[in-house]
Amino acid sequence: MAQVTVTLDADLAIDAMTLSGTTNPQDAVELVPRDHLARGRHTGTRTGDAADGQRVNQERPTVQEG
Repeated sequence: MAQVTVTLDADLAIDAMTLSGTTNPQDAVELVPRDHLARGRHTGTRTGDAADGQRVNQERPTVQEG
C-alpha cells in the first residue's frame, strides 16, 4: 500500500485525535477519513450540486429608503 505524509496544525491534529478517540495523531489522521468513507458522508451531500446555485443566489428584495 502506498503511504502519504500529511502535515497538520497541532490544533487540527488534537481535534482529529478527539474525534477518533486515539492518543496517537498518526492513527487519528488515518481513522478519521476511514470513518468518513465508511459512513458515506461525502461532501456532495452537504454542499449540493450545480442546480442548488439558484437556491443560494435568489434575488433579495430591495430596501426602501427615505
